[in-house]
Amino acid sequence: MAGKGTGVKSAYVAVWVLLSFLVLCQRYFYDASAPVFGVAPSRRAGFRASNIIKEYVAGDPPRAGPLVIPSSAAAAPRFPAVSVLVPEWQVFVMAESSPLAVEVDDPYVCLFENGATSPAVFTGVLPSSSRALLVCDLPERFRRWKKIKQPVLTRSSSLVNLTSDATDSQPPLLRWNYLVYDSLTTEADVVLFVKGVNNRQGTNRDPSEFRCMFFTAQDPTAAVRTEVTSAVQEVFRCKRPESLAAGEKQSIIVSLEILRPTPAIVPSVAFYSPPRHLAAPGGRKHTVCASTMVFNVAKNLKEWVLYHSRIGVEKFVLYDNNSEDELQETVGNLVRQGFDVTTYFWPWPKTQESGFSHSAIYANSSCSWMLYADVDEFFYSDSWTDHEISQPLQSMFPVDADVAQLSFPCFEFGPSGKKTHPPEGVTQGYNCRLRRENRHKSAVLLDAVDRSLRNVIHHFIMMPGYRTERQGNIVINHYKYQAWPEFRAKFRRRVSAYVMDWTKRVNPNSNDRAPGLGYQAVEPPDWPKMFCEVYDNGLKSLARRWVVIESPDGFRLAWQS
Repeated sequence: MAGKGTGVKSAYVAVWVLLSFLVLCQRYFYDASAPVFGVAPSRRAGFRASNIIKEYVAGDPPRAGPLVIPSSAAAAPRFPAVSVLVPEWQVFVMAESSPLAVEVDDPYVCLFENGATSPAVFTGVLPSSSRALLVCDLPERFRRWKKIKQPVLTRSSSLVNLTSDATDSQPPLLRWNYLVYDSLTTEADVVLFVKGVNNRQGTNRDPSEFRCMFFTAQDPTAAVRTEVTSAVQEVFRCKRPESLAAGEKQSIIVSLEILRPTPAIVPSVAFYSPPRHLAAPGGRKHTVCASTMVFNVAKNLKEWVLYHSRIGVEKFVLYDNNSEDELQETVGNLVRQGFDVTTYFWPWPKTQESGFSHSAIYANSSCSWMLYADVDEFFYSDSWTDHEISQPLQSMFPVDADVAQLSFPCFEFGPSGKKTHPPEGVTQGYNCRLRRENRHKSAVLLDAVDRSLRNVIHHFIMMPGYRTERQGNIVINHYKYQAWPEFRAKFRRRVSAYVMDWTKRVNPNSNDRAPGLGYQAVEPPDWPKMFCEVYDNGLKSLARRWVVIESPDGFRLAWQS
């Protein structure tokens, strides 16, 4: 009898949790009766906001564009939105929109409790949902509060029309450490990216403990559930709902239901959208592509792209982690010069592994092999110095059918005596490194990636029957410890979900830390001379031979202005 009573009690708990969550979604997520925020004028009769998803499926979604607000929305004092508190005391505000840019004369603001305000800065459009992302800082007075309400998104000119109780009906601010933050639909299933469920690297819960939920804000009680088939790291894969059509008529929210041991529904800002992939021009897959997550790398991007294009990389897929520099302008200039570079707006903090998992699916239709390396990492072989081979990297790929991942050793370079960023580029300015090899990076055959999409330190788990082969004749020059002003910027954030930030006082002996450096961004007195054991000019000389061009002022490197 006791067991039966416990089971009934659990069932009641599950029903209560579900109803509470669905009512919250219906009330606060996206109110269909509210004016539509930022929807561009129709190019044809009957154009709806939900059709924006279809507009972007064929190509890369724009990061920003002109602001267009219908007259019905322009007069509204507040706009429907959902907000999430993320690291660095920032609040991500997601609102239904077309591509937009902030109006200087009447900017958006976040209105918090007690009348506190913070500027809401537009940073991009989320590709999977076509929602605009605006970022505002959480006022300091709330940073010790355990319960904070979501801010009201409004315009500066509308603040005078909002009463002191404008935020009273706002729901609690969502927290980044427990959230379904993105989704990607394939031809066969739906992939969810979830924080706060599999919290420890290498420890993953059983897929049978979960179900995916699909529902609309208009009728959240009619949720459709499907089986979860994989649950590894932050990536959950589930079957597509047969009774729902993604992107049709109304937006469909997708979330993760936890069945046991404690029933719960993970809050979600993700939407079910049509299958999305990176189109291959002419239907032909590129042999070699490169993908990485970037944040404020515009300064070095041209050097990285020009060099790797010369050795055989045909396409570059950059996951933009909410960059604040001239990334889009730099990419635009590279594209106009004929380089195939595309960006995918991926603002989520500390999600490098998930971003790589996403790219393994998203770019599969366009790329056969994918290099996973950062913008301060350059592939190099001594053999390239002796032979003028066009695109030498492609000629070194394996012929064995069971090899699906190549592993390359890294050498870490130090400041090499530099106190400021070398204007000639990192390959020319840094030439002294540590003697020993460090962690390896990889090139992956995307068709052979295990469906769990699990990856650790730039390496993927492969399907059964495939193996990883170490490449001894190609290395990666990692310009890791640069001049102090450049390296100091790394203290702001780390991109891996499982690597602590530099300022966290944990794992002092971790390979992810800089030897001899503490937890604060304080320059050691001998920094310019540190990490220097071997002078290595191999790649420096090779790059100079390949990319030096003549100009009216003499000779310069192709990536120099």
